[in-house]
Amino acid sequence: MQNNKYVIGVDYGSDSVRSVVIDTNDGYELASAVFNYPRWKEGKYCNPAKNQFRQHPLDYLEGLETTIKDALSQCDASVAQNVVGLSVDTTGSTPVAVNEEGTPLALTEGFEENPNAMFVLWKDHTAVPEAEEINNLARSWGGIDYTKYEGGIYSSEWFWAKLLHVIREDEKVRDAAFSWVEHCDWIPALLTGMTDPLKIKRSRCAAGHKAMWHEDFDGLPDEEFLVKLDPLLSGLKNKLFTETHSADVPVGYLSDEWAQKLGLLTSVIIGSGTFDAHAGAVGGEIEAYTLSKVMGTSTCDMLVAPMDAVGDKLVKGICGQVDGSIVPGMLGLEAGQAAFGDIYAWFKNVLMWPSLEILQNSRNIDEETRSKLIEEISDGIIAKLSEEASKIPIGVSGIIALDWMNGRRTPDSNETLKGAILGLNLGSDAPLIFKALVEATCFGSKKIADRFLDEGIPIKNVVALGGVAKKSPYVMQVMADVLNMPIKVAKSEQTPALGAAMLAATASGVYPNVEAAKNAMGSGFDAEYFPIQENVEKYKPLYEKYSAFGEFVESQTGK
Repeated sequence: MQNNKYVIGVDYGSDSVRSVVIDTNDGYELASAVFNYPRWKEGKYCNPAKNQFRQHPLDYLEGLETTIKDALSQCDASVAQNVVGLSVDTTGSTPVAVNEEGTPLALTEGFEENPNAMFVLWKDHTAVPEAEEINNLARSWGGIDYTKYEGGIYSSEWFWAKLLHVIREDEKVRDAAFSWVEHCDWIPALLTGMTDPLKIKRSRCAAGHKAMWHEDFDGLPDEEFLVKLDPLLSGLKNKLFTETHSADVPVGYLSDEWAQKLGLLTSVIIGSGTFDAHAGAVGGEIEAYTLSKVMGTSTCDMLVAPMDAVGDKLVKGICGQVDGSIVPGMLGLEAGQAAFGDIYAWFKNVLMWPSLEILQNSRNIDEETRSKLIEEISDGIIAKLSEEASKIPIGVSGIIALDWMNGRRTPDSNETLKGAILGLNLGSDAPLIFKALVEATCFGSKKIADRFLDEGIPIKNVVALGGVAKKSPYVMQVMADVLNMPIKVAKSEQTPALGAAMLAATASGVYPNVEAAKNAMGSGFDAEYFPIQENVEKYKPLYEKYSAFGEFVESQTGK
């Protein structure tokens, strides 16, 4: 063990952060720990009715220290002394306003409870008007269309729209903010003690997919474009960045302060940050033309292709195409659905509401029984719905649903869209509706796959990662039938964290490149779903109905 080298992968999700300790020899997971964000769990700083979702940096800081120390405490004492690298992935785009020292404003006096001074979570859609302004200007100002490498449509989930919305809404934050930093860039900067916003190494992944950065533009959009968008942006570009770095690049060494906090050595190399889905694709051993589907609350669909094979092709309606954003040396293409597992959770909450209200106010049962009943119903409802839905013949219900409960991310971003259900009657029970919702999420995935194929990007393999992929055989079989493609499920329970660990092993020099790290540390696959041809044929007319229903709803409720 003394001769082994270990790395730590830290994965920041929407609800929690998890850290894993990994043996670089073979990818074996020695330990892991999870921390649920306490303020987020309480619903603080969020207003779902306004599509406002903010996270306090203290949740991130507490989770970082707690999970790493907890994971290391599960290992032999010598492991901490042999950790050579640490890399982080986060949700994104999740930017925050910072002062000249690079400190998020929510950690400074007077801004502790101000949501605009906190991280603007990826799924925050308060900036829909700003995104629309960016799109309109990009097509009309007479210069470069800065959205062309972003799929041609800029989203309210992304960097410029979010910061513009905040500085318009909050004069105090606007005046106090020196710069803006993505979550995936702030954590590595914090760990190395190099938080000066002008010196922070910025993620190629975050900048290219979400901030309209591209080498062809010599960096970020031109100052003239930004000032035309809003004079409030004047001068901000000079306080951001020009260069970006792929996730195999080291940021620096662990600072004395954080080495003492975590019980690690200052010789630990910190890698450049990336987004969770991109790290997940690495952890899922992505290859050229593999569609890597991270299936959780939302989905992120990642695909890599050789640069020379794609050439000047621009894939429309996706979340960008960026050199080296997933695997250095290859073009990374990103798409995804704004809600996936969140749709199942929404339906579960709708069904749970009467039980919760009645049980919580019942005087016929004691508190312990009440808590156990609520937990039993909550834990079992999706599994029972899946069991019953799987027994229902395909297409008999006449129910068609749309998976736009949180708007549409891709293809063709439109956050103003809403979910809908067509074909209900008095016989439409919970399993029938749930079946339609599952089919809708899978049809939304097929729309993404079809867009890649229609744009000349082949899909040779499909790999699924994340909680839904691991826990729901029913959903995975429907997905395989709808896509008409086999789907392999990654074995690791923590694929993004494993991917971050692979990137840490590369950044620290254990492996010469990401490909070598993947080959040595990959955990393989533990399930594979094959399309059932009878089901494939039955889903084809339902998919056509889904498409037609979507066109109608978009004509009535879209932008």
